[in-house]
Amino acid sequence: MRCKKIGQAILYLSTLGLIACSVGPDYQQPAAPNTNQYTNRALPKNTMATPNGKSAGQAQTFTTAEQISQNWWYLFHSKEINELVCEGLKNNYTLASAKATLEQAQATLNAEFGTLMLPAINFGANASRNRNSAIQFGGNTVNRIFDLYSATGELTYTIDLWGKNRRTLEAYAAQVDYELYELNGAYLSLTSNIVSTAINIASLESQIKTTQNLIIDQQKILTITKQQYKAGGIPYQNVLLQQTQLAQTQATLPPLQGALAQQNHALSVLVGKPSSEQQLPVINLDKLTLPKNLPVTLPSSLVEQRPDIQAASALAHAASAEVGVAIANLLPNFTLTADYGYVSQMANTLFTKNNNVWSYGAGLTQPIFNGGALIYAEIAARDAFKIAIANYQEVVLYAFQNVADALTNISIDAVTYNRDYQAANSAKKTFEVTSQQFKLGGVDYLSVLDSQQQYLETQLQLIKAQATRYSDTVALYQALGGGWWNNGEQANVQY
Repeated sequence: MRCKKIGQAILYLSTLGLIACSVGPDYQQPAAPNTNQYTNRALPKNTMATPNGKSAGQAQTFTTAEQISQNWWYLFHSKEINELVCEGLKNNYTLASAKATLEQAQATLNAEFGTLMLPAINFGANASRNRNSAIQFGGNTVNRIFDLYSATGELTYTIDLWGKNRRTLEAYAAQVDYELYELNGAYLSLTSNIVSTAINIASLESQIKTTQNLIIDQQKILTITKQQYKAGGIPYQNVLLQQTQLAQTQATLPPLQGALAQQNHALSVLVGKPSSEQQLPVINLDKLTLPKNLPVTLPSSLVEQRPDIQAASALAHAASAEVGVAIANLLPNFTLTADYGYVSQMANTLFTKNNNVWSYGAGLTQPIFNGGALIYAEIAARDAFKIAIANYQEVVLYAFQNVADALTNISIDAVTYNRDYQAANSAKKTFEVTSQQFKLGGVDYLSVLDSQQQYLETQLQLIKAQATRYSDTVALYQALGGGWWNNGEQANVQY
């Protein structure tokens, strides 16, 4: 009967704690900026295109009717890139660390729930042999030796009357959300970096190949120049000029090769392999496909898609919950305790009615004076919440800037590529015609030299413009959040 009353009292007070209010603000994510566009001027619906047989020359269309594919890198139709991304998702250590951090945060939340919201029940058993001195008790009788056995259970429960524990758990849950969005951000960053680095590698390899081909042409011209000099047709100065031009072109190779090596090393790290062991696939820039339709998320939806925005919102949520914790610390704290068990001097009579012991009670603690520490702790918590909201709003603005920059760059890239293509095509024809005329003695050597330089510069510039169109398309997908939320639930993303 006594045990039943203890249970009823604890159940009643526990229910009171669960239905009690939670002091402090209830967090709501700030509204998205009230705008329906990313830039202060309208962007063309379609980018320009030069029909040149290359994917990089085709038009791209901005559309809000489509969703970003979860595996958006498939749109480049590169088996090599797809394999690299797959390998990176399996082996990248930054991603593995982010996943483990999320699991740690979830485990911490579960542990805190058990600590804060459920009663603590402990069982203890003890057996001892004791000898007391009569002098300890003011007597002069013979010292006594006795055995003592005990088995007791203890229950402690703090009533969450003001919602302090619930706000604390709310902060821990917000931390779990933060780590989840950090994981999504790591996933987005990894996939984007792998694709961008692969494109850079393809661009550098193409530049190296173009430079090497030009060196071969210049060596041939040098041979002809020497022959013409020996025949007395041109001065030796022309030979020196051609040798200088060849040496200058050859000097551009080592920096390109060094940059290629560094990009290969970076890609090795991204896919989780030592740079000395990784055998990277060869990616042909001309074989990549430029995505035609670019899904552009509405500004009102961007805040829900960008992992960094949602991570900043989770931190603001945690800061909001801490305000409630700080307020609850100023209010009374109620604690329930109960003990039930048996104590006996003989083990064989321990669990008998006469040896039964129990107690139950309630305690209250009200802060009275602490030098203003709790008051200022509340002020500090409110200020921390203001800081978190300001940081969130700044992250949103930078996100909008990222999208605006990407959209603008893609529009400009198309125009730049078209002009570079026309310039490179004209320079190539000029170089071919001038070289042929020079062999026949129709033009002087300075004309050949000039056409050589123009050909090299325009070819390399076209390769860079080609790679930029691909890279800025990747930047747009990254700025829009990467589509991790599409094509199934988050749990289905292969980390």
